[in-house]
Amino acid sequence: MAKILIVDDSETHLYTIQKIVEGAGHEVITASNGEEGIEQANAHVPDLILMDIVMPGINGFKATRQISKNEATANIPVIFVTTKDQETDRIWGMRQGATAYVTKPVDKKVLLKAINSALG
Repeated sequence: MAKILIVDDSETHLYTIQKIVEGAGHEVITASNGEEGIEQANAHVPDLILMDIVMPGINGFKATRQISKNEATANIPVIFVTTKDQETDRIWGMRQGATAYVTKPVDKKVLLKAINSALG
């Protein structure tokens, strides 16, 4: 299936999302912050990135902008997976180039639908 990078600073959320993604048959790469997420995206060029927003250092919005500006990673779809559930957050997230916006706690069906849609 697909190679999916999960970027989240919460070990609990990382584990939960990883189990859902692996359960759907995908290969998983993880990163625990935005900076590491950018590095992993460059190193592995995944098929999809699941990006948290609220992280120390480089947040998910900024990391997504950097990934989308890099020629090697610009075409990787990004789905924000976050606790930020305000409409303004969704709008801003989509303006950063996100393919979808999923709120935590993660609903397995909603996440898998967003992943399948992003992967085409």
